[in-house]
Parts: sequence; C-alpha cells; structure tokens
Amino acid sequence: MADEAIIGNADQLRAVLAAAGASGAWDWDIVRDRLTVDARFAELYGLGADAADQPLPTAAFFRAIHPEDRARIRIAVAGMLAGSEFFSKEFRIIAPDGAILWMHGRGRSQLDDQDEPIRFTGLLVDVTDRKRTEERLRIAQSAGGIGTFEYRDGFATVSVSSEFCRLLGLHPADRLPVRTINAVVCEDEEPLIPEDGAEPASIDSVFRIRRSDDGADRWIARRGEAMRDSEGSGYRLLGVIYDVTDAKLQETRLRELNDTLEQRVAQEIDERLRAEDALRQAQKMEAVGQLTGGIAHDFNNLLTIITGSVDMALRRLDNSADPRVGRALDNAMRGAERAAALTQRLLAFSRRQPLDPRAVEVPRLLAGMSDLLTRTITEAVAIAIEAPDDVWTIEADPHQLENAILNLAVNARDAMPQGGSLTIAAGNRQVAAHQSDESHVSPGDYVAITVSDNGTGMDADTLTKVFDPFFTTKEVGKGTGLGLSMVYGFAKQSGGSVLIDSALGEGTTVTLLLMRSVQSAEPPADAMDEREPFGSASETILVVEDDDDVRAYTVGTLRELGYRVVEAHDGASALALLDKQDQPIKLLITDVVMPRMSGSELAAAARARQPRLRILYTSGYPRDAIMRDGRLDSGVELLAKPFTFRSLAERVREIIDKG
Repeated sequence: MADEAIIGNADQLRAVLAAAGASGAWDWDIVRDRLTVDARFAELYGLGADAADQPLPTAAFFRAIHPEDRARIRIAVAGMLAGSEFFSKEFRIIAPDGAILWMHGRGRSQLDDQDEPIRFTGLLVDVTDRKRTEERLRIAQSAGGIGTFEYRDGFATVSVSSEFCRLLGLHPADRLPVRTINAVVCEDEEPLIPEDGAEPASIDSVFRIRRSDDGADRWIARRGEAMRDSEGSGYRLLGVIYDVTDAKLQETRLRELNDTLEQRVAQEIDERLRAEDALRQAQKMEAVGQLTGGIAHDFNNLLTIITGSVDMALRRLDNSADPRVGRALDNAMRGAERAAALTQRLLAFSRRQPLDPRAVEVPRLLAGMSDLLTRTITEAVAIAIEAPDDVWTIEADPHQLENAILNLAVNARDAMPQGGSLTIAAGNRQVAAHQSDESHVSPGDYVAITVSDNGTGMDADTLTKVFDPFFTTKEVGKGTGLGLSMVYGFAKQSGGSVLIDSALGEGTTVTLLLMRSVQSAEPPADAMDEREPFGSASETILVVEDDDDVRAYTVGTLRELGYRVVEAHDGASALALLDKQDQPIKLLITDVVMPRMSGSELAAAARARQPRLRILYTSGYPRDAIMRDGRLDSGVELLAKPFTFRSLAERVREIIDKG
C-alpha cells in the first residue's frame, strides 16, 4: 500500500507540473533505480514516443544534456540521491534536431519514514528565450562597457552582472559581498554600495577605484535609482556603472591647459616656427634637388668626355713633349674633378646621390683614413683619432662616409689658421624616445662620429645657416659652401642626422649620428693590382649610351684595354645586337637614363635572353631607376660619371672576374 501511495503522489505531482506549462516531467524511483518520463520529456530527449510512462534506465536522464554541462548536473543529481531535498539547475540540452536549448530543471526528493530518499521528481522548463535575452543583454553591456547591479537594504551581498565584475577587476560572479565591492574604492572616496543603512540622497556619483586584478587606478560612474520597498521598511538600489577614466583625464588635461594657456600658446608658437623652418628647409632641398637633377645627367656626361679626353692625352705624352702641355692638361683635369665634386655635393645635399650602404666598422675605416687626413691637414694641426674596438658596426656607404669625415676635417683645419688640435672620435649612443626630437632621429642605437676643433667657432646666427647650400664664411674662392650641406644630406639619406655645437673663440664639434647595423662588416678588400687591368678579344662587351661622345670615349677605352666591343645608341638596337652575337656577351655597360627604354628596362630584357649576363650601369644622375629611397637596389653595380680610364678599366675587370 505504501508503494501505491507513493506512485499515486508522484502521478499527482507530475500532473501538477505538466499543468504548469513545463516542457517535460520526470519521476526517478530511487529504490528501484528506474526512471519514467512524460511524452514531452521523451520527445525533448529524442527517446521515442513509446518511451513515455515506461520504465527507463536512469542514465537516460543525462542522455541529451550538453557534454559541457553533464558533469555538473551529475554532481547535483548525486546530491539528490544522497538526501538533498531540492533541485534547481539550469543546463543545456541537445534536441533531436540538433538545436541547443536551455532548460531549468526543478525538482524535489520524497523521503521515507527514516528520512531516506525514495523518489526524485521534477519538471523541465524551457528558458531558452530568457537565456538568449540575457546573453544579448550581456553582450550589449560588455560592448558598451556597462555593468548592472541590484542591492537590497540590509543585505550583505549584491546581485551583479559579469561586466560589473570586469570593470572592478573582480572575479566574475552573480553575487558579490558588499565589502568586496567597496574594497576596490580608494580610501578618500565614499563607498560604492552604502553600508550604514542610510538611503543615499542621489545614486548618481563618480568613484576613483583601484582595480582588484591589475591594480590600475580608474574612474567609475554610478547611475540608477533608489526605490522604497512596498512595505516601506527598506529600499533597493537599481543601477549601472561604467568607466569614465578617459573623460576624467581629458577634464584634467583641459584644466591644466586652461591653467597654463599662456605658456602653451607660446611648448605651440615655438613648435609652429620649428615646423615652418623644417618646411622651408625641405622646400629648399627640393628646389636644389630639382636644379641639380636637371643638370647632373648632362653635366656629368660632358665631364666624362672632358676627363676622358684629358686622361687619354696625358697618357700619350712622352718625355719629349713640352712640359707646359703636361701642366696644362693636369690643370684641366683638376678643374674637371672639382666640377664633378661640386655636382656630387649638390646631389648629396639634396639626398639624390646613389648610396651603396653596407656594414662598416668605424674604427677600421678611421684607421684607414689616417694617412689621408695627415696629408690633407697641415702640420700645425695635431690630429687625434679615438675609436675603441667596441664601437658598433653601422649601416652606411663607406666611400661617402669617408668624404663626409674628410669634409668635416677640412672645415676644422680652415677654422684653425694658426694651428690647433683636431679630434675625430667614435662612440656608441642610444637615443631614447624623449631624446629623438633633440637628435632629429628615431629612437634606437647609433654610432656618434664627432669631429672637434678648438678653432674660431661660430656665433648663433651663423649656426642657423651652416647647412644651407652655398653658405660659407670663407673668403671668395676658398670654399663652395657645400661641405656641410653634403654631410647633412648624406646623414639624412643614410637614416641618421648631424648635430653641431659651436661658440665663438671656443671651437666647433660636429656629430654624425649613423644607425647601428645588425650585420657584420665584410673583411677588407685586397689591395688593387697597380698594373692596368687589361682584357682580351675573347671577352665581348656591349656598350649602350645615347650620348655619342660618351659612347665613343667608353668604346675607345675598352678597345684600348683589349676587349672586343660592340656598341648601340639605344635599348632596341642593343637587344638586336644581343640576338645576333655568335658568342655570349661578357658584360653589358649601359647608361641608366635613356630615351624610350631605360637602362634597367634594357637590363631586364637582356637577362631574359642571357640569364647570366653581368650588368654595369653608368650614370651622372640615376634618379630612381636603380635606387629605392636613395639607395642602390641589391646587387646593382654602378660606375658614376665622370669616370676615368683607370676607374672604368678596374671596375670592368672586377665585375667580369667576379663571375
């Protein structure tokens, strides 16, 4: 009779639960270890229509529960089987069609006279819509950075959202102790949740907090309503919190700006003047660059013809010639070389010279310049070179770096007409972010090469003009005014900078800042053979040059050296000759800037026909045809115009032998 009573009670309970609009009901007979479910439960779990009201293995209760929730629900059910009285859990199930639904399982156990559990009954309520609404609300709160809370007067805990916890740097939870919340509020602030029982006059306030997880100081705004309970015995706080740190910082900055407005208008006028100076300098450089670029190509072609012709005449003079002829030719050569140097300095200042940067060991480079500096600087000037072995390797064009150092040394010499001391030193320097504006370079590792003298020095007005092209303090005919301009352009084109410090009567220090290289320097090249590097008739060279006179000089020089030479005045003719040759071309020598087809375009077409063809470009101003950001493309070989008999001979032999 007891069993029948229990079964009857269970049937009545299931009927009540089903009438409550549940999605399914179950009856777990703990004593017999069997499970019965109604038709809706069976359909929801995919147990089949005939499973309703039929004894099932108790494991069927967990069959449709989502794998991520199954262990948690097993633990809760085990508690019911062990004597717990109430069951209330939310979990996901996987419906027969694959849909994931949220269920709220609510149940209770029935106990016998010995308080032992004998039956576990309950129902499932579909809360999917509510959970989705909560999820949308959670996402909206998270996206908007808004946390919600609800507090009842007199309670020790607060209902909170996950975003509320995140904003305060607390571990996510549904409820938090009041003391835990108020513990993150800074000491000089009122509590975020009232603790004295007094209803706050206004819930709208701003708090400074120190987040619990990362210790960051933040500003949090609280907004909401305080409502009296219906019985009038207490109140509830319903509200939200959100981060207003950025707004507070902006407010502080605005206040500081207002407090120091006059000063700021002045950290602003100075900045604008510096920007205007930089703009004028950039415009000046661009104008010089356009001017130089416009004349460099044609001017260096003319100088190639002049220096080549003078060089050829000098080589053909014998001992019986009038010595005045030799002196005249020497003077002509020096004049042409000075003209070439002038054009090169203009290109350097306007950052249009082709650089061939490589890893350079500064101590080795300075040691190699020692003899040159000694010959260039008068004996009245004592020279000291200080470059310890631990100086970093830099990334720079070694030849242009030597020219820059030599220019600075010559300037220092000229500033000490009565003699003095000249010091060239190198050392490592790290430029931090706050120093980059002063150094005019990006933060990073650099090598500082300083050239210091104790000569006449310069006043402040002169210092503002020292890098201007053609500006000089020397007498007419004593200088071009392009020495420091060239150094400035070289440093900037190399990714570095030039700093200058000087005072009248105290001397001058010029500092070259050049970027540290991550690569090792190449070993020093072997000394060049003093004999002229001749060729042979078995080595064919194709010369392409649109200037007839330059082409004639180049071809004549190569034939004199013993090479077999074919020539063309443009790219199309060169390709036709290349196709007709019965023996491979050893080397293609081509001008960079030519009409219709540039030298780089010709080289690409020629290598498509003869992949291993070696290329030597010649140019007085290559523009961007074979350069990127002022640097020669990788693997490019360039012989700058004007070139001499020996420089052409040595470079051609070097490239052919390299293959």
